[in-house]
Amino acid sequence: MKRATVGLVVLVTFFGLLLSACSQSNGAAETEVAQGTGKARASSDKPVEISVFAQQDLGIDLKTNDFSRFLEEKFNAAFDWDVVSMDGAREKRQISLASGDFPDAYILTSYIDQFSQSDVLKYGKQGVFLPLNELIEQYAPNIKAAMEKDPVLKAFNTAPDGKIYGLVAYSECFHCSYPNKMWVNTSWLDKLGLEMPRTTAEFKAMLEAFKQEDPNGNGLPDEVPLTGSIEDFGVHIMPYLMNGFIYDDDRQYLFMSNGKVDTVADKPQWKEGIAFIKSLYDEGLIDPGAFIQNAEALKKMGDNSAEVILGAAAAMHPAIFVSERTRDYAPLPPLTGPYASYATFESSGIQPGAKFVITNRASAEAQIALIKMVDYMYTPEGQTMAQAGLEGVGWRKPQAGEKALDERLEPKFSNLIPIENAKPTNSGWSGMAHFYMPREYRESWVASPDIYATDGYERRLRDATLLYEGHEPKELYPMWKMWMDPEEADEAGILQTNLTNYIDQSMIQFITGNLELDKDWDNYVLGLRGMQVDRYVEIMQAVYDQSLGTDK
Repeated sequence: MKRATVGLVVLVTFFGLLLSACSQSNGAAETEVAQGTGKARASSDKPVEISVFAQQDLGIDLKTNDFSRFLEEKFNAAFDWDVVSMDGAREKRQISLASGDFPDAYILTSYIDQFSQSDVLKYGKQGVFLPLNELIEQYAPNIKAAMEKDPVLKAFNTAPDGKIYGLVAYSECFHCSYPNKMWVNTSWLDKLGLEMPRTTAEFKAMLEAFKQEDPNGNGLPDEVPLTGSIEDFGVHIMPYLMNGFIYDDDRQYLFMSNGKVDTVADKPQWKEGIAFIKSLYDEGLIDPGAFIQNAEALKKMGDNSAEVILGAAAAMHPAIFVSERTRDYAPLPPLTGPYASYATFESSGIQPGAKFVITNRASAEAQIALIKMVDYMYTPEGQTMAQAGLEGVGWRKPQAGEKALDERLEPKFSNLIPIENAKPTNSGWSGMAHFYMPREYRESWVASPDIYATDGYERRLRDATLLYEGHEPKELYPMWKMWMDPEEADEAGILQTNLTNYIDQSMIQFITGNLELDKDWDNYVLGLRGMQVDRYVEIMQAVYDQSLGTDK
């Protein structure tokens, strides 16, 4: 399945940005700190020219954007933007690198097109990505202090050779930790006299009622019992359903038992899970579009103007698939299946890799200006401006009586852009701006006690996530902390890509009937062996053992 992700997921982060007085000096030092090949500017008064590759959200024009212009003025810079849309952003990023005509920097969106750890090591070792250590030491006190304070942040950013070739999007987001949620139309449940299902069998019975009993009351068989999308952050329908049978991490298809790594994709429980999902598909309970549609098509279904037609959807949060009717959809806790009741877990929703890198095309002045800009975004003021834009446009200061999400904290920021009916402002960078949002920062956002209020959405997501917390397996492969040796990174990256694509496509073929479980399962398993799943598991085991110091 395609693994770009849902752009609308960034809307929830409007709730968490605070303002504090932090400043960064203008100008750029004249000393060269890394061996970039770009030309130095002729005059210290002339703006530093910086070329940047970035994914551009709908409603944002980076060339005219308020925050872009703010950075240009503050740091005496002039951006030359190479912008791409969400669709195919990751592929376009790779084409940009492969062409040899790449920009000074990449500022990516973590859940859409950021570089993998394998990419970071590969291009760092090749000298395409410049090490940032000296730049950070000399020009980025906020980044330096954050990594000294938080060893996890440092581990995410530091390669095994001690070099920092790029910076991850560090957002400690509790509701992102369990992205694969299911949301059910409670208005339909009430109309049909149904309770929230607790088991996989009850879930199927609910979908059957949605399809057969005309819950929208228009006399037409237009109800869509269940749908999802092909992007990321919880919109795949299969992990939520598969987790009643065996753990589905929705990424590498790995699980651990007693410190040993294995794949789930060849186990009998995986086969039974596919059979269950296929039974839903065969009865018309799953929208075929769930396997091919993008975020725009998914939301169009949720926002259907004539009638409410959607019964349930997989998503990290409901605003991904519906605009004005989010209160009609409630989170469904993990289902109890024949073997399990798991929830897919990701550590704070932070993906390893790098959203920001500086290439060897950047001049010394561009390198310094870029690291100072990012350092500014490591302050509450900078992160707030970057994400939401100007004060009075995307955010405001709290008013008397307002409370933070964590009520023990002083509220620092209040959102001005509602999740429902959110309209683009072209003031901030939205998800592209996610650089440094530790949990204390996020939980100092204003959040109403009323979870259905305009400013109560983040509290609603926290409460929903509590239903999933603790349902992950006792042992998890800590992918977010693993760095592979450079010589194995390319091999593992190729194996992972090929295997996940094969597993994803085979699952769809089994579910839709292009492959038959009884007849084709053994050949599918042989295909996994032929694609070296055992070698991939071996590499992942070795990396895990090395991380524990148990590699003999």
